[in-house]
Amino acid sequence: MKTYSQKSAEIKREWWLIDASSLPLGKLAVVIADKLMGKSKVTYTPHIDNGDYVVVINAKNIKVTGDKMTKKMYYRHSGFPGGLTELKLEEVIEKNPAVAIREAVKGMLPKNKLAAERLGRLRVFDGMEHDHTAQQPKEIK
Repeated sequence: MKTYSQKSAEIKREWWLIDASSLPLGKLAVVIADKLMGKSKVTYTPHIDNGDYVVVINAKNIKVTGDKMTKKMYYRHSGFPGGLTELKLEEVIEKNPAVAIREAVKGMLPKNKLAAERLGRLRVFDGMEHDHTAQQPKEIK
């Protein structure tokens, strides 16, 4: 028996719809990263990007456990001296809730050349409406 290795021409991508208000942020990120990498597929090959597209709705309504809403911090730096900016999770959700989900998923993906392309297939929307009804995404419950 030979080990199957998927070719780039054999990739078939699907669209998935996930409601962000159904799971806590960390568990939601695990499910999204699994679909983006294609690990739930039988044809998973580590060096081929065979993941699917993921549409996340209700990003404003994400849940976290414990004191993470006030204690979890997001950092960014402008590159200039004293340019460190700190934001709490509640401030990030208030400004742009897609950033919180995108950063959580980015932390779950492997740090390699495929990560940017995989993260590019993630679409996050604040409310119930999304722009991808034509793709007929399958809902994950």
